[in-house]
Order: sequence, then structure tokens, then C-alpha cells
Amino acid sequence: MSIKRALVSVSNKEGLVPFVKALVEEGVEVISTGGTKKALEEVGVPVIGISEVTGFPEIMDGRVKTLHPMIHGGLLAVRDNEEHAAQLKAHDITPIDLVVVNLYPFKETIAQENVAFADAIENIDIGGPSMLRSAAKNHAYVTVVVDPKDYELVLNEVKEHGKVHDETRRKLAAKTFRHTAAYDALIAEYLTNIVEEENPESLTVTFERKQALRYGENPHQKANFYVKPLGTKTSIANAEQLHGKELSYNNINDADSALNIVREFKEPAVVAVKHMNPCGVGVGNTVEEAFTKAFEADPVSIFGGIIASNREIDEATAVKLNEIFLEIIIAPSFSEEALAILTKKKNIRLLTVEFTEEQKIERRLTSIRGGLLVQDEDAFGLDDATISIPTKREPTEKEWEDLRLAWKVVKHVKSNAIVLAKDNMTIGIGAGQMNRVGAAKIAIEQAGDLAKGSALGSDAFFPMNDTVEAAAKAGVTAIIQPGGSIRDEDSIKKADEYGIAMVFTGVRHFKH
Repeated sequence: MSIKRALVSVSNKEGLVPFVKALVEEGVEVISTGGTKKALEEVGVPVIGISEVTGFPEIMDGRVKTLHPMIHGGLLAVRDNEEHAAQLKAHDITPIDLVVVNLYPFKETIAQENVAFADAIENIDIGGPSMLRSAAKNHAYVTVVVDPKDYELVLNEVKEHGKVHDETRRKLAAKTFRHTAAYDALIAEYLTNIVEEENPESLTVTFERKQALRYGENPHQKANFYVKPLGTKTSIANAEQLHGKELSYNNINDADSALNIVREFKEPAVVAVKHMNPCGVGVGNTVEEAFTKAFEADPVSIFGGIIASNREIDEATAVKLNEIFLEIIIAPSFSEEALAILTKKKNIRLLTVEFTEEQKIERRLTSIRGGLLVQDEDAFGLDDATISIPTKREPTEKEWEDLRLAWKVVKHVKSNAIVLAKDNMTIGIGAGQMNRVGAAKIAIEQAGDLAKGSALGSDAFFPMNDTVEAAAKAGVTAIIQPGGSIRDEDSIKKADEYGIAMVFTGVRHFKH
């Protein structure tokens, strides 16, 4: 079906003028509204005002202009339905064959700092989604365009064939409904947050595709990377890649884990991650010192790993980083000297992430087959805990320093999890074991002689005293754990037997 009349009303005017000029050259009559009409008229494009079509002025500051039978009748009429055709003729309604509409900038409005609620509400488009939905529903006869990227496709088909193909119209209709659904989902989320509804009866979320990935966890799996609109800036989703190969599915997962851990620290810290678990965490007075500790924590596992730093990578640190094979380095910034060193490796990925933003607590969405699990992000820190010390001996100041590090890290290790820390670095990490003492044995074996005088962190309570026994024999002198087991007393007695100071936090940090 040929395109004779188009309705054009856009907030995003990218590529608008040449597109509409080309349509007019093909004999298409153009209806337009407000700012779009003005922009077209200024460059000499002949335009019919919406009021000329409806016979009614735009009212209420433009809130009501296209919600009219002369518009929606022209969009929704089934062209080969004799009754519809008769009604079009009886009411002098001219069919509309092409709709080019994009919506009020609601996302851009609420992204502004301290945006007024009234401004957010005013930027909820009503007429635009209505026209889009009408056109998309009737895509058998109407072509609908919401994305300037599709102008060239539509124009080429009109020029070559005098019409837009059925398959193209169907694809554009599907894209339109995705567009309006995403728009409404963002509005729903905004208002749901405003009224502090924690458990809505239905969950509407939207994500925008950032990139197609070469594959998923394994080469035979297809994958894409979608990002949350207006999500936290301190995230892999909002990272800027300065150098290196395209990120993979596994890279993104690992980088997310590394960033979540390094965010725990205010002092200079470096985190090394493999397979979404930390293999080394170091804290120091400088980023170079922090990296050295992270490397020494596990110089084997760090090979091919992901590094995240909460400070700029300087020249001295870059020299050390350059000595080993790494997949990714993430930091707030890189000095010019550091970039000159690290970019000599063609494939290493260098990413910058903003660390200055106050951290938002986001909901975590976990897909299961046929459903979705939703929970608050685990933002509970040691400062939030109700600390108790059930053992005869309290931790020394030095032990407290190690305990804090162990507790910050163990929260991000797959359960069952045990972390040994000493002298501002992790020295042993046991992750993802089916029993707690098994995780402890892995961490202790990794630490070796360094376990003597170290602190142990556990993500959950000890169901038996065997973990304390293993820790004591390795030379651990302080333990931090949630407590709450019906057999806590057994672990307390065992700790007292070996002179271990034990801290209860009252909070567990399972991570599956």
C-alpha cells in the first residue's frame, strides 16, 4: 500500500529534515504538530497543521491535540473493510499511511538531579503513545517509525517500491510496542518508587541493549548485554572502554563482581577476580601497594583475571600490571604514563568507571526458568551490624583490622565461603563449597604458613565446631561470623580452648 499521508511529531529531531524532505519529494503529504511543525516550516517543508485536520485547536498547553477521531480514525481504519471505508468518507477522514513519532523525554527528565515531580509528570507523553499504538495495531495498512535509525530503511523502500513491505511494517510495529512498553515501564518504576511500593502486584522493568556479545558463557550460547536506564554509574554497565577487545559475557560477569567488592573500600584497594570470586584483595597506602598485596594473595589464580582498583592506575602500578596476563583492568582513571604502558598489549581491556557517585541500592533480579527472583542488594556492612563478642578474649586492634577486611570480602564470595585475611590482604579464600569446613580447609591450605596470626571470616554461622578446630590448628587467632547456630556454644568453647577471639555480627551473607 502506497504512502500518501504521513503524521510526523518527534521530540528527537535527529535526521528529521532530510527524511521528511525526501518523503515530500515522493509526493507524501505531511501533517505535523508543535515544535516539529515549526522545525519543518523553517526549512521550507510544506506541512499541514494538526488543527487543520481536526478542526480543533491544540489546547491545555498541547496536552490535547492528536486525541481526535480525525486522527485515530485515519490510523485505525481497516482499508479493505467496506463499512470502515464508508465511515471514512461519511466523516471526511483521510487515512494516514505513515506515523513518525517519538515520545516526550521522560527518561532524560528524571535523570536530572533534583527533578521536580511536576516536571516528571509533565513529560509523560499521552498522545504520542496513543498514535503509536493505533498505527502499530493497524500495521497491515500503516507504517510506524519510532527510531531515526529506521528512516533510511523506510525511505529506500518507498523510493524503490512506492510502499513499505509487509514484513518491514510488521517488524516496525513490534519495535514500536517494545518502545512504548519500555517507556511505560520506566514511568511505572518511577511512580512506584515515589509511593514507596515495595511489593507491586506486577513487576515492569526495562533494559536497553548495549551490545550483542560474541557468545554467552560458552561458545554455543547466544548472548546480549542489556543495561538498566539510569542505573548506578559505578557499574560495568556504565563503564567506558579505553582499549582492548570487545567484552565477553564472562568478562562482564567477572567485572561486575570485581566492582562490587572494590566498592566496599574507602582506602586504596585492588581486587583480583576469577570466575566471579575474588582470588586476591589488597589494601594499601597507594594503589601500587594495594596491587602488590592483591597479587601476592594468589599469584597463580590472578593469571587471566580481572583487576578492579578504586584509585587511578599510575605508572608504577602499570609496570607491575603489565608483567602478567590480565583480561581487564578497571579503575576511575589511568595516568597518561600508565596508558602508554598498558596499551602496548593489543587485547587487554582497559575500562574507566565513575566512583564519585553516592551508591544507590538496587534490586537484584535473578532469572529462573519460568520466573524471576527479586531482592534488595546486599548493602549491609559491619557498621550496620550489632556486634557481640561471646568469647573470653576480645580481638586486638590489629585483629580487628584483619577481621574487617575478611568480612568485607567474604560477603562477595560464593557460599559456602571462608576468607583468611592478614596485614591488609586476603591470604586464603575458600569458595562455593558444599560444607563450611571444606571451604575453610581450602582457604587454610592456600594461606599455608601465613595463616598463623590471621583472621577468618565466614559468610554464615558454624553448624559445628569443626571449622574453629581447623582454624585454630592453622594458627588463626580471630574469627568473625554471624552466629545464630543452635550449636554456637560448641564453637565458642572451642575458640576459648585455643584462645581465639570470636566476633558475632548477627547477619549472614549467603551468595549463590
